[in-house]
Amino acid sequence: MSYLVLARKWRPQTFSDLIGQEHVCRTLQNAIGSGRVAHAFLFTGARGVGKTSAARILAKALQCENGPAAEPCNECPSCSEITAGTSVDVFEIDGASNTGVEDIRELRENIRYLPSRCRFKIFIIDEVHMLSTNAFNALLKTLEEPPPHVKFIFATTEPHKVPVTILSRCQRFDFKRIALPKIVDRLRNIVEEEKVAISDVALNAIARKGDGSMRDSLSTLDQVLAFCGESVDDEEVIALLGIVDRRLLLDTSGAVFARDCTATLDAVAKVDSFGYNIRHFCQELIDHFRNLTIIKVAESPSELLDVAESEMEALLSQAGSTTLDDLQRHLAILLKAEAEMAVSGFSRLILEMALLRMCTLAPVVPVDEILLRLKGMESGAAPMPAVSERVIARQPAPSAPSGHRRETRPESATPRQESPGEGGWAGFVAFVNSRRKSLGALLEHGRPLQFTAECVEIGYPSGSFQLSCMKDQETLASLKELAGLFWKGAPDIKLTPLNGGGPGLPQSVREKKNLEEEKRKREMEDSARSNPVVSAALEIFGGEIGEVLEVGQDEDAKEDED
Repeated sequence: MSYLVLARKWRPQTFSDLIGQEHVCRTLQNAIGSGRVAHAFLFTGARGVGKTSAARILAKALQCENGPAAEPCNECPSCSEITAGTSVDVFEIDGASNTGVEDIRELRENIRYLPSRCRFKIFIIDEVHMLSTNAFNALLKTLEEPPPHVKFIFATTEPHKVPVTILSRCQRFDFKRIALPKIVDRLRNIVEEEKVAISDVALNAIARKGDGSMRDSLSTLDQVLAFCGESVDDEEVIALLGIVDRRLLLDTSGAVFARDCTATLDAVAKVDSFGYNIRHFCQELIDHFRNLTIIKVAESPSELLDVAESEMEALLSQAGSTTLDDLQRHLAILLKAEAEMAVSGFSRLILEMALLRMCTLAPVVPVDEILLRLKGMESGAAPMPAVSERVIARQPAPSAPSGHRRETRPESATPRQESPGEGGWAGFVAFVNSRRKSLGALLEHGRPLQFTAECVEIGYPSGSFQLSCMKDQETLASLKELAGLFWKGAPDIKLTPLNGGGPGLPQSVREKKNLEEEKRKREMEDSARSNPVVSAALEIFGGEIGEVLEVGQDEDAKEDED
């Protein structure tokens, strides 16, 4: 007698046997009990979650000689024939191999005839999304107004490929991925019936390999039993399936939390020696740290995590030894490492460096604690600098008269009357800048070789961008006009190319600004370094001064933008 694989031997025969799809079973049973059975159903979901099994059970419930009933009896000839696949009134069609319009036309011809023995003619079309467009079109009219003795049950793993015209004519049922604990419970019942000795650890590994599919889990169990016989060893199961031992994940995360660099490197060495895929192990670590993070924030983590009870206890214990901030930082490092592995040939090195970085992460000091530790140093000291990842010292701006705010630019309803040439070269540049900013920006880079009411001579480096822009006739005309307004006359304009900057040449406005800014920054930094509070903060946190900002500088800049 030929061997019957577990997936077929233990295929669900009643709605109560259908694991993890209680919402579908209840709806179908209520519909049968109330006599409100639709003429077309669409079962969608991942592979191996019970779509075709549910279609057969529904067919048996409708055709049962003791029904229609909420549960088929599985004893009458109709139920037995459907179970064996020999019923003349229940047709199981593979949509992948019957894709053409001719197949659907043949089906339509068959529909016209009454059932031979049962109440209905039931057509179960698996992988219905594989039908061609013409085949779907040929099915439309029949599907919309079928004879009363016909029922359609479609099954597919890709409902998005089914035309909306078909979807709108069916009652759709979405089958869920089966939760890991439910798969483990079902596997436990099966191995007890099969009289196989196997631990929960091995069953968990098999169920995890199934990835939410009962059929895949049973196929994996078949493979394990063929290798191990009636006594299954945990290590043999893990080696056979090539999956990551959950204990290795717990050991790795425990080493990270203990800041044990050697232990983390040993874990990577074990992964490599066992022949596990390094990138896959990194992905498993990401999922493991994700579980720990959910445990830290969720009131009922067992409802959100797809893990066994024994593993949940270990996760709860480990999550209590770390903080949410650290878990989020660890996850960020692992996610970056996994992305790098996709484009690199050094997966082991990337994982080792990531784990070492996780082990040596500096502890996060809460802001509240920083403020409390520094608050005690404020008494009798200079104004407290703002402290962040970089120590930033702030210095008050030059004081303004009482009751007046420091302004960044003058505001006046009527301009002050100026004498010709007042302010010298800097005043002229400011004058031009107030009327034509683009020309003023060019003048800031020029050197005033001669600046009188008769002649304005400006020097620029030979071949420079500013010199080429100034030579434009329109620009020269604008400059001459503005110089005439400034001097209240008509000075000549001369542009002189310069080869380098000699010691005797006057400075440009831009050079003066840069020198003044550098001097001011040095003075502010010296003041910050001499501040006793800043010195104490640097010593406490082992930091360094990264930037010195003037008090009110950020706010003034924002107001200028507004």
